[in-house]
Amino acid sequence: MEAGYRVEEAAAIREETEWHAEVRAAIKRHSGEELDIKPYEAEMRHLINTYIQADHAVVIGNLNGLTLTEQIVETGIHNAIAKKLNVKGKLSRNAIAEGIINNVRKTIIRDRLTAPRFYEQMSKLLDDLIKQSREGATEYEAFLKNAEAMVQQMAKKNTGAHPASLNNNAEAIVLFNNLATIEATTFQSPADENEKAVLALELDFAIRERAPAGWKSDSDGPRGAQVLNALFPLLSKDRVATKALFDIILKQAGY
Repeated sequence: MEAGYRVEEAAAIREETEWHAEVRAAIKRHSGEELDIKPYEAEMRHLINTYIQADHAVVIGNLNGLTLTEQIVETGIHNAIAKKLNVKGKLSRNAIAEGIINNVRKTIIRDRLTAPRFYEQMSKLLDDLIKQSREGATEYEAFLKNAEAMVQQMAKKNTGAHPASLNNNAEAIVLFNNLATIEATTFQSPADENEKAVLALELDFAIRERAPAGWKSDSDGPRGAQVLNALFPLLSKDRVATKALFDIILKQAGY
């Protein structure tokens, strides 16, 4: 050959290159990061693009911007694996399982403060999922089935039963689900579910009525203090409970 390699040597080099490309792609997918090659010199960028196979992103309709867990919800787990995680069909079952687990873990970490009790349950399910993923190839399909069910449950934010008065108010439901478990000194959550729902709605109304515009960007300043002051009398003037609930409210997209 022109480069001086025998056919067998060239094939071995090509195979090794493809293996490194697969590892690189897997790391990118599992970490949620992309390699930024702009800082490299032009010659190095050429080598990376040529020999590490930095393919251009393939647009898949309106699914292009979805995370793996979101795509599982939209298209089902097998479709999501084929189009998002294992595009070239070269990953092992173990690598696919690890990719799914990492994506579920990232979702739990990102959203855990929005509904701590719910995501505590999800963390326990994730532990079970991790154990199942290590039980061998015979359990692979069962693992996928359970992983899909878990992702669907997280997507629906199935936080348990709640009084009908909270229907269609996701933020009030989160407050309702956390009132009994927040750290407190004097505040005690109502034992009666309907009374707890009334308190959750009162808190929700107070936030929407009294929280100033842009308060989240000033959560440690005067505007954040206005929200704390709105919560304080409703939580038995308990500073610890007020701060605990404030931290949860701060993570709610609806406020």
